[in-house]
Amino acid sequence: MATLIRVTGDWDVAEEAAAAAFERAAVTWPRDGVPRNPGAWLTTAARNLALDRLRRRGVESDKVREWIAMEELSGRAGGPRDPADVAADAMDGEPDWDDRLRLVFTCAHPALPMESRVALTLRTVGGLDTGEIARAFHVPEPTMGQRISRAKRKIRHAGIPYRVPSADLLPERLDGVLAVLYLIANEGYLASHGDVLQRLDLAEEAIRLARLVNALMPESDEARALLAMLLLQHARSAARSDAAGDLVPLPEQDRAAWDAAEIAEGLELLAAPPARTPHRPEPPGAYRLQAEVQAVHARARTADDTDWPAIADRYDALAMLVDSPFVALNRAIARGMAFGPQAGLDDLALIEASGRLEGYHLLPAAQADLLRRLGEADAAASRYREALTLARTAPERRFLERRLAELASS
Repeated sequence: MATLIRVTGDWDVAEEAAAAAFERAAVTWPRDGVPRNPGAWLTTAARNLALDRLRRRGVESDKVREWIAMEELSGRAGGPRDPADVAADAMDGEPDWDDRLRLVFTCAHPALPMESRVALTLRTVGGLDTGEIARAFHVPEPTMGQRISRAKRKIRHAGIPYRVPSADLLPERLDGVLAVLYLIANEGYLASHGDVLQRLDLAEEAIRLARLVNALMPESDEARALLAMLLLQHARSAARSDAAGDLVPLPEQDRAAWDAAEIAEGLELLAAPPARTPHRPEPPGAYRLQAEVQAVHARARTADDTDWPAIADRYDALAMLVDSPFVALNRAIARGMAFGPQAGLDDLALIEASGRLEGYHLLPAAQADLLRRLGEADAAASRYREALTLARTAPERRFLERRLAELASS
């Protein structure tokens, strides 16, 4: 997708051609066998399909005319090009950056509203469908579909360039880029729906892009902190599901299965000195605070060793920076663990009264867990049943069913 957008300049043609290439693969690969380099095969097929579409509709841009001429010349010189060559083409003479990074920065252009920047990148770079993105934003699917369509039209009509911006423009793009990577990682950490708890492909893509952004802007504390947070979070992925794919809550995870190398890298990134001058100290940003929360978990040798008051302190600071019901939810859970279940339940009651997380399954699930810790079995069961009706993934539903069974047998 990213390569096609760079070459054609047309997002709709790129999407259509990519989808058609996958459809062609679904027909030909079972018959002819999977090619040696499936990604290159798909890219070549999609390029050819995009070229056909542009020829049929009439080509206007000089860049596409040049591309067509080169394709025709290569065909006359020696027939169709080897798909293995496509990977080199994707870099277009700029080996330091790849097309996906260009695409992220194009989607994060300040001419687009922030929510549109994030949604478009989740759709185009992250590969999420419109329904998944709508659930991530807690908005109706038609609303999200319109938002994405408007963003693509804006890029086309405003002539927004497809490139990594110059150094002087990077700071104004950074917030949007980091928000994109954060939400891609969130969908990877906890899938919005389906039969799996995690989408590790998205989590790993977010880490890969975060590494590129951190290399591009090494002076940014928040870029470094986001990468640290993603590594520390991803380090637990192997322990978060059992062999059957069922959810394993944090207190029950086998910490020996956590990725020690990722934890070490994340902690090292957090320990790096900030790029601020000592005369202008600044408070920690939102991603650093979240990374510090993950670091507290990573340093705890057992669940009982977790410093929950320290986590609650970070969430207190984060809530001052970010007006988000999801931050408020995590803060309430941390306070319930640090200062007793009733403290957390009081905070959760305020969130529930606000209506900002209506229909979100983790709110009643959190209430149920704290009620269970208080020994209020009937009230806990009621909230578990509500969470069960709202849960979006099969592993979460099975976990809630197990909790209900445990309460019934106790």
